[in-house]
Amino acid sequence: MDDRTRLEKLFAAIIARRGLVVAFWLLLLPVGAWLALQIPSEGSIDRLVVEADPDVVLTRSFQKVFPEGKQVVLMFEPAGDPFAPEAVSELGALEAAVTKLKDVVPFSALTLFKRSGAPLDAAKYREFALGTPLLRKQGLVGDHHLSLAVTFTAKNAKERDETLDQLDLVLAQVPHPVLGVARRVGQPYVEQWIEAETASATVRYFPLFGAFVVVLVLALYRSLRALGAILITLGVTVALAFGLGHLFGFSLTLVSELVPLVVLVTATSTLVYLHSRYIQQPLDVPLERHHVFSLANKALPVTASIVAALLGFAALAVSQIRPIRELGVWTAAGLALSWLTAFTLFPALQRIFKAPTRQGQLAAGGLYARLADALPQFTYRFRWLLLSCATVVAAAGAVALFGLPGVLSPMRLEIDAVEYIDPELPLRKDMMAYEKAIAGLAAVRVWVKAPEGAMVEPQTLQALDRFTAAVEQDPSVTSVIGPTTLLRLRRYIAGQGDTLPADPEAFAEATADLEQLLLTEQELRGFIDLKTLGEAQLMVVTRRGDAVSYEALRGRIEALWKAEQARSPVLANASATVTGEAIMQSKIGAHLVPTLTESFGLTAALIFLTFLVVFRSGAARVMAMVPSVFAILATFLVMRLTGIPLNVATILIATTVLGTTENDQVHFFHHYQEAKKDGASAEKAMLHTLHVSGHAIIYATLINASGFLALAFSNLPPMRQFGVVTSIAFAFSMLADFTALPAALWVVMRAKPDPR
Repeated sequence: MDDRTRLEKLFAAIIARRGLVVAFWLLLLPVGAWLALQIPSEGSIDRLVVEADPDVVLTRSFQKVFPEGKQVVLMFEPAGDPFAPEAVSELGALEAAVTKLKDVVPFSALTLFKRSGAPLDAAKYREFALGTPLLRKQGLVGDHHLSLAVTFTAKNAKERDETLDQLDLVLAQVPHPVLGVARRVGQPYVEQWIEAETASATVRYFPLFGAFVVVLVLALYRSLRALGAILITLGVTVALAFGLGHLFGFSLTLVSELVPLVVLVTATSTLVYLHSRYIQQPLDVPLERHHVFSLANKALPVTASIVAALLGFAALAVSQIRPIRELGVWTAAGLALSWLTAFTLFPALQRIFKAPTRQGQLAAGGLYARLADALPQFTYRFRWLLLSCATVVAAAGAVALFGLPGVLSPMRLEIDAVEYIDPELPLRKDMMAYEKAIAGLAAVRVWVKAPEGAMVEPQTLQALDRFTAAVEQDPSVTSVIGPTTLLRLRRYIAGQGDTLPADPEAFAEATADLEQLLLTEQELRGFIDLKTLGEAQLMVVTRRGDAVSYEALRGRIEALWKAEQARSPVLANASATVTGEAIMQSKIGAHLVPTLTESFGLTAALIFLTFLVVFRSGAARVMAMVPSVFAILATFLVMRLTGIPLNVATILIATTVLGTTENDQVHFFHHYQEAKKDGASAEKAMLHTLHVSGHAIIYATLINASGFLALAFSNLPPMRQFGVVTSIAFAFSMLADFTALPAALWVVMRAKPDPR
């Protein structure tokens, strides 16, 4: 009579058909690899917020009328006089070379001076360039620098990179020794760098983690056969999991490199748990029967831990930050796939490779066995001290994260894409130098809508000019560029000053040929819609800021608009809306803390429900989360003390650690209750748990920590910070597994060690 359970029969069938199982997965491997290679890379910051966000919808509508073309700035800081004849000549040569590039339009103070028709004289050019604040505010000239603004169109990342490469080629081919090295500034450069780093990150850290897995498995199991089974399973799992992103329509973003890493780390930990149980073969049990038993014995804790991690990452779907939402769904699907390969492909490979067991031996070595024997007595004796220390550290971590009213502010948020670039890289230094020169790197747009044809009417233009001047007086605004700004520049080129007449009749005369100019001047068409002549935009250059500062600026601009409406009846049927990519970027910071709190709360609730099903003991459901919560809060304390901010990567620490470290606690309590069911005392149950799964918990933690620590080699500061602090969190969790968790068990269960 077959006394095996249904689960054991299922595993026996998988092992019996191991050849077909392995063939099935290996046939899927090239498909997964091909899909993974088709995933596009995306570094655009405006794509970080989900498309359903109201500001995203508004900005997309605005961009249909006024497409925000790509723009970069080449800033030169000559050692001598920036207006010396040699410097001016070199700038002219560079501008002429850039003009020859397809769909590229250069613009500088020299461009405007040439339009005046005056001979190119260095002294007159200096007088022209410095004779109006308009050019200085736009960053085109300064006391020590000259800039060449370059606008171009690019439908995709490939076209963008080709244009940037062509600009680099011009800089390399056209001599400019007096101007010196060009500082490259602009969002296209940032996007290009982020995409390149994202695409190369996996190639950089996977070999490091792969080497660690090889060393770890050989040290732990001393078997090339076991190593082969583990590596093949991991390779198939990661390739297929990453390929799912293409099927879901996802793209590679700043945080997407975490997907294969989390799947790889979690799958490795799972395989270590399974194989550690597999090698514990009793002397009197045949290998086939023991193999089936080991899989069935670990089925519940492995399934529960993967479900907990899966639900934890799925909870990130509540985030309004698009890459984080995609990361959650993508990783959850990958973890589900890892569960399938762990219980099908891996056991089939174990038998095909004839992975050896340690028949009649404990998986752990002598040193660990002695430590495990001493741990129950130690944690009982110092239970209150251990719990008190853990509570104090956790409370300090909570204060470090959320702050203390009137005493300590909440943890700093980092939202600007520039801060995602290493401070030592030339690109970051160039951006900072340019921002220092013009006191602004961000731009918001004011979308003005009026009746059709109104934007070429003198009364509307004059009201718009007054509104432009009023906004420019705001302390946080560097400059405002709009339709009348270009008209003022035209008057300045003509030698009529850089202001428009205040008298209505004179103003009407000065703008009488505006409709004709719209047909000939490309720059002007970027500020007035040629189709309806009823819509216009203002570009407000301001300092970088967070959502609060942008909302305050929005409020001040709207107040100035209402004031101008009250003064100018011609604007009664017009509206002004603040929008643009800078607003969308600020939304990232606004969504960071909700992402942390909402996803963490949802993760904790879902994991608690999982434990509710797995563990019957109410105390166990709560205590199983103690190490993870302690580790998370302790990590936030470390972040606060070391100055590491919350950003689009580090915001994931809570969910990642909670979802991943629950693996250890599930195995701990599963084997603890396993011994209690057989009538063991609390101490004997704890000893059983430590001997069966404690060693695997240590190695699983090493796997988790080393896997994420590989991110320390990333050139992206947020990913580097995430890797380091997450590794620290895993170490904290393991420490709590062997100290705070047993201490809590003694206190909550009101048990005592066995009499000596």
